[in-house]
Formats: sequence, C-alpha cells, structure tokens
Amino acid sequence: MPEVVAPVTSDQLLRKLEWTVIRRLDGLLQGDYRTLFRGGGVDLADLREYQHHDDVRHIDWNVTARLQTPYVRQFIEDRDLTAWFLLDLSGSVDFGSADVTKLAVSSGFVATLARVVTRHGNRVGALMYGTKVDTVLPPGTSRLHVLNLLQRMRAARPRAEAGGGTSLLDLLKAADGVIKRRSLVFVVSDFISAPGWQDALARLAQRHEVVAVRLFDPMEMDLPDVGLVTVQDAETGEQLLIDASDPAFRERYAAIAAQHEATLLDGLMRSGADTLELATDDDLLESMLRFADLRRRRARGKSGGPSNVRFPAHLRGAA
Repeated sequence: MPEVVAPVTSDQLLRKLEWTVIRRLDGLLQGDYRTLFRGGGVDLADLREYQHHDDVRHIDWNVTARLQTPYVRQFIEDRDLTAWFLLDLSGSVDFGSADVTKLAVSSGFVATLARVVTRHGNRVGALMYGTKVDTVLPPGTSRLHVLNLLQRMRAARPRAEAGGGTSLLDLLKAADGVIKRRSLVFVVSDFISAPGWQDALARLAQRHEVVAVRLFDPMEMDLPDVGLVTVQDAETGEQLLIDASDPAFRERYAAIAAQHEATLLDGLMRSGADTLELATDDDLLESMLRFADLRRRRARGKSGGPSNVRFPAHLRGAA
C-alpha cells in the first residue's frame, strides 16, 4: 500500500490521500456515500397496507395475521451519524515485513474514512490503546479534527516492556462506557491480544453497528526462508534466535499461524460484527472499495431487520 508510506506531516498525508484516494473514490462511488454511512438506526414511523412494489421483508406478519390483510412497516432513517474508531496502537501493530507497517495501513484507512465521514457533516471520535487506553478523542466534524486524530495516532510508539502485551478487552470495555449513543464503530487492530475480547466485541455489536478491521502482514502467515534471524516480540522486548531455513520449523510456524487464524476468524464471526481485512501489501483504494461492497451487502441483508428498529409508542401495541 504505497499511498500510506508516511509523508513528513499529518497534513501532507491527508492531502495526499485526498488527492490519490478520496477524489478517485468520489468518482467511483459517484458521490453516493449513503450506503456506506447510514445513520445510527431506523425509526418505525407507521404501518400501511402492502402494495405490489413493496419489499416483502418489510411485511409485519403479526399485524398481517391479526387484520387478515398484508401490512408493511414504514421507516424513517436516522441520518445523523457518529463514527468511532477504536484504535489498537500497540507494539505489534508497528510491524511490517516490507516498507509498510500495519500502523501505516491503519493510519491511511482511518484518515480516509474519517475525512469522508466529516466532509458529509458527520462526526468522528476515537479511543486509542497503546499499552492501555490512554487517549479518548471526543467526536468532531472538521478537517482539523481529522488532522488531530492523525497526529495522535502517528505520535503513538509504545515501548516494549517485560510482561507487556495487548488487552483488547480493556479497549472494548472502555468503548462500552464512552459511546452512549448508537454509532458506527470501527475496531482497528491486528487482534494479537490476550484472550477474552470476543464476548466484549459481541456485546458492542449488539449496541452498535460494528466493523472489525483486521490488520495483518503476509509474513505473519508464512515465514520465508531467510536463514538464521533474531526475532523480537514487539510488546515484551523478548528476543529469540530462530533458523527460518529449517523446513520443520517453518511447518510448525505455519501450523500455529493457521490455528491462530482459525480461532480469530471464528471469534470475529461469532461476534456478529462485519469484518474487513487489510494487509500491508493491499492497495488502499481497493480496500475502500471492498469496504463499500461490504456496506452494500450489509444494507441489503439488514434492510427492515429487527435489530436496528426503535418502535414509537403509538405502534408498540400493533407490533
């Protein structure tokens, strides 16, 4: 993803993304971001008799059975959106086997998405985790606010320390206390963490619309044959000399990586959150288009569904 190799300043990074990614995204999406950034939910406004052009997914079967006539629900969408980024900035995220780190990928994705959201009058906030949840950036709408978000991300360089490690559970618990109103929440992490975060992510996905953005580097899946090499745990500082030319070692490495991958994907699937994967060798524009496709599929799959519906008082009896 060469677009996000860090220029000198946050402003330079954002300007480059505005020119190379956001402008092209505008053209490809023809300026229509409604599918990407729907509001925090939909309100049930009324019930009326079914007409031939109506979506059958909007039929209220309880009312239909009671009145013996097909009735559909009419909705008013809440257009006001607040997007939150839960950012894992721990040591393992500051890794890349080539020229681009997972942190650079995260910065490019977050900057692009935050700017698109704020350009359309919506708000963006963030919680940041280094070795703990040390930054809460309240929601804001301006370009300057996006620059502030970027600067705080780029300043984060957690030091490796003995006994260190990432606890995504702490980040998710903090979000549960901070984000009160239903929002669009992006959990941006490599998900290399102490166990126990899965249930917390599932609880968050019940209250909000959650997208888990999983960062990874290809070397984390497949260790190349590079001979003797010293590897260091980015979070604890522990070092180990390994022989990457040993086929048996690479086979054990691949088996452990595959098991971790299966466990991770199972946890993400069970949480109910959407999942978007970003690799350090991905193209940012293509990643944004994949995100757009993910949101379109989500919109089709959840249209008229019960999880986002708030019933007004005058319709609760009928429902």
